[in-house]
Amino acid sequence: MAFSTVTVFATFSLFAFAWAGTPRPLVLWHGLGDSATSPGMLRFAEEIKAVHPGIFIHSVYIDEDLDKDKSAGFYGNVNEQVQLVSEQISVIPELEDGFDAIGFSQGGQFLRAYVERYNSPPIHNLITFGSQHTGISDIPVCNPRDFICQIARRLTKSAVYGHWEQENLVQAQYFRDPANLETYYASNKFLTSINNEILGSRNETYARNLASLNKLVLVIFTEDKTVVPKESSWFGTEIVVDDELVPGGQQRVLAEERVLVPMRKQPLYQEDWIGLRELDERGGVVFAECEGQHMQINDCWEELVKEFAG
Repeated sequence: MAFSTVTVFATFSLFAFAWAGTPRPLVLWHGLGDSATSPGMLRFAEEIKAVHPGIFIHSVYIDEDLDKDKSAGFYGNVNEQVQLVSEQISVIPELEDGFDAIGFSQGGQFLRAYVERYNSPPIHNLITFGSQHTGISDIPVCNPRDFICQIARRLTKSAVYGHWEQENLVQAQYFRDPANLETYYASNKFLTSINNEILGSRNETYARNLASLNKLVLVIFTEDKTVVPKESSWFGTEIVVDDELVPGGQQRVLAEERVLVPMRKQPLYQEDWIGLRELDERGGVVFAECEGQHMQINDCWEELVKEFAG
């Protein structure tokens, strides 16, 4: 059967339109105390599909067993987990041409680690909700009935910079005490790495890869008491500025004052250790807010997903 030029062109145009109208795939990385296939994550994926019909969504996991995947949010080596996820993503055909990504809480900085270290296939837009990009200076309080969390919290606070803790307790691997930075620099192998904090071992690939993002959307929860400081979600960090000794009875005690330094005032940004300044200067960094406490997303996700995902 012969095809006219008009028929061929119309067929091609229809195919091209259908291809262009297909939403870009999306990858989700859940937060602490959650799992890839929990009811909440499955419901969120379905809500996104209602916004972007036909979208392919992959929720990353460390273990396919729901309980073990939840446990991996507390126990495990983060560097190994990020590598495992990179291998998981690399063999999914629907993702091979790139995708958008959403990270919840610690899942956000883990996805950023994926971008900096691997990014193959590449992330187009990355949205992070309440993520601890510059670490935490306190360990989150647990739900009284969450015994896994309580045990992990006690172990972490007891010796946060110990070798075992830094290799096996997830929250210890992004704990950054501004009053004890030398120990943090010497012991931490995850956050110091993805933030290129160690002079002499900074990885230029990290900066190049992060700067390759189209958009990095940083979402802060306005009443967040879990992430300390909450401005870590916007790459803010605390520094100790007052180490003056003051009278205290017969002895003198240390008066410590912590001051928040916003993203654009930090060496990490000003010297562009991770490509954040380059990305920001071309309009690639977006600051957003969700009203409420940590991970009280409510409806604030929808406009962000409409604009930056799919």
